[in-house]
Amino acid sequence: MLTIAIESPRQDGVIRLLDMSSAYAESLYPADSNHILDLTSLEEPEVTFWVARLAGDIIGCCALVEAGDGTAEIKRMFVDPAARGQKAALKLMEVLEEKAVEKKLTAVRLETGIYQPEAIGLYHKLGYVDIDAFGEYKPDPLSLFMEKKLSR
Repeated sequence: MLTIAIESPRQDGVIRLLDMSSAYAESLYPADSNHILDLTSLEEPEVTFWVARLAGDIIGCCALVEAGDGTAEIKRMFVDPAARGQKAALKLMEVLEEKAVEKKLTAVRLETGIYQPEAIGLYHKLGYVDIDAFGEYKPDPLSLFMEKKLSR
């Protein structure tokens, strides 16, 4: 059974996923096009971190980082390639968006790379639209920036 819960990122199964995620991103993009939050940043008070488990095993994760202006950014969304096809990414996104609405956020944003068609397809399917670079990001031909306005 697939479960999604708020958990600490500082646990072996999550660290394994974060390392896999970082290695994957580094295999696709140069360092200045990777915008990866480290473990300590994921423990900050403005961050909500979810873990997806299948039969108790950690298979996915994602974080919602509040910007302080009524918006938040999705970071460190990743599902173990060996566990894909279980709808874990979709469930993580649904739970993350429910929490964003509870928090009365007006929009959720994200940055993803152009070489990740599965992620891009999921975000578009969920109603995310392409936007210009936001926050601290600079325009980057290897990045896509997306946003979903939330209704209360």
